[in-house]
Amino acid sequence: MIIELAGQLLLFALVFGMSATVDMKALVAQMKNKKAMLTGILLQFGILPLLGFIVVKTLELNETMGITLLVVTSSPGGSYSNWWCSMFNADLALSVTMTAISTLLSIVMLPANLLLYSKFSYDDDVIAALDWMSLFTALIVVIGAITLGLFCSAKIHSHKFNVFANKMGNFAGIALVVFSATISNAGDNENGEANAKIWERDSKFYIGVALPCVAGLVISNVLTTILNLRKPERVTVSIECCYQNVGIATSVALTMFQGAELSEAMGVPLYYGFIEAVILGIYCLVAWKCNWTKAPANAPFCHILAMSYEVLKAEKAQELVSVEVQLAPDDTSLESTSITGDTIFAYFQMDEVVNDLEPKELSGLGQLEKDMLDAMKERGITEHSHGEGQPHSSSDIS
Repeated sequence: MIIELAGQLLLFALVFGMSATVDMKALVAQMKNKKAMLTGILLQFGILPLLGFIVVKTLELNETMGITLLVVTSSPGGSYSNWWCSMFNADLALSVTMTAISTLLSIVMLPANLLLYSKFSYDDDVIAALDWMSLFTALIVVIGAITLGLFCSAKIHSHKFNVFANKMGNFAGIALVVFSATISNAGDNENGEANAKIWERDSKFYIGVALPCVAGLVISNVLTTILNLRKPERVTVSIECCYQNVGIATSVALTMFQGAELSEAMGVPLYYGFIEAVILGIYCLVAWKCNWTKAPANAPFCHILAMSYEVLKAEKAQELVSVEVQLAPDDTSLESTSITGDTIFAYFQMDEVVNDLEPKELSGLGQLEKDMLDAMKERGITEHSHGEGQPHSSSDIS
């Protein structure tokens, strides 16, 4: 009882921290992002459960391993998905929104997928043996944490609070990883038998449990690229697709199986959790270096892990008070920001803008614009007669 309560508290702290990090304006904007949301729902409730079913049928997994794997692939809304998106600066607002929606949909879709694919996989009525109360309890914890986190973010409306919540969520995520690993590898089962070692399974176990995660990651990246989602959105949707709520599968295994079957079933969510952590860790590093995340590719690794660039971007956007536009003879420094962060300096080569205009483009300009272009040519602006660093225009956006 104490162990279960500790696990639920850490789960709540993790999801609350990630949810409270999100700015409500970004969340509202993501609710309107129908393409990304629908793509994520398709991948979470359509593609990944189907991949789990294909693996179970193709490899002919036994009932213990197969049912547990079907539970894993049918349980989206893994709380660590928010953690990964936060740590590697993917689209965290989209991640929290998808987690909230997928968790709500899981109340209906998880039992539906589990019932559908188990019926086509096995002859026995295994659904009757499941502890639905444990399954729905985990879903309620996640929903409650998301709701409270978003409420606090909206009411407090402080970037300092967002940063604090982000760090708290990251700490809870690390603590929950350590906690889960300790519990999974400690002691004997309820019959006094030593738990089966995770490294002593046959090849069918390792391949079968890992395949849905790897295949799901590949399919999600291909699909989101075809649909031309923004790069941070591609990373987020891919993580949300593959990162499952293994805690639900663990709860189901604990209530459904006993003895040797329990040890075999417990290995499925444990190994899947290990695989998704390794695979997504590598994927996030590659995405960061390829400029698919919100963190600069040349930023120090420790900085991207400790800093939320989504929060930083929102904070800087509020602090920005002016934009200064200058003409420069070259493009060595097209844009820069002042030391205080409240001014953006933009540099343009007007000769390229003016001289590259086609006659048909000039015909579309109004008389005032044409007169301005003629005046700039007469003054020699296109020949850089004013020299570098001479400001010609400045506008205040505050």
